[in-house]
Amino acid sequence: MKRFLLSVSVVTLAVCSFIGCSQQKQWNREQRQALREMLRDYRQMVYLNNLTEAEYMLFADQVAADIEQDYPIYTTFVELPAVNDTVQVYVVTTIVEQLNTDARNMRHLFPYNTLVQSNILPSGLDRTQQNAFYRCLSQRVNNTYPTIESFVDAVVADTTSMSTITQLQQQCANDLFGWQVDIVEIVESN
Repeated sequence: MKRFLLSVSVVTLAVCSFIGCSQQKQWNREQRQALREMLRDYRQMVYLNNLTEAEYMLFADQVAADIEQDYPIYTTFVELPAVNDTVQVYVVTTIVEQLNTDARNMRHLFPYNTLVQSNILPSGLDRTQQNAFYRCLSQRVNNTYPTIESFVDAVVADTTSMSTITQLQQQCANDLFGWQVDIVEIVESN
């Protein structure tokens, strides 16, 4: 009986290795490319749309590596009922982790050119002056929001021009460059 079971096991292993019964343990090039295509849909998110192409590729590599690590078998990943939601969770988690590790990533959330167009910052600031502004803003944000989650919630909910974040930006611009922004409230009269 033992010989029979051993023989059946050996034959089963031989047949499976010949026809491919075992699942692939590593993703192949095409599978990785399919995931990168999925990640391109997130390129327009606030944090990601201001990254250079090289910075975005590093970001996408990190997300892809995390997904591949957690789902080493590609078919398990693509057959998830909510695969797009899963990818979105990994994207947002990676953004939050990057914000946690380096608060100066504010330049990606609030790009210099956008702040100039919004009259928060004067045009023509050099790299050193811009870095000073972002360090100031990071410090004020860290002092204002107790957790990174509360800061991310504030960024997502930021719909008014006089939000807390805008006020922090204006304070830094004024402290560093004497750049005063006067907000005039327009009231419609009947």
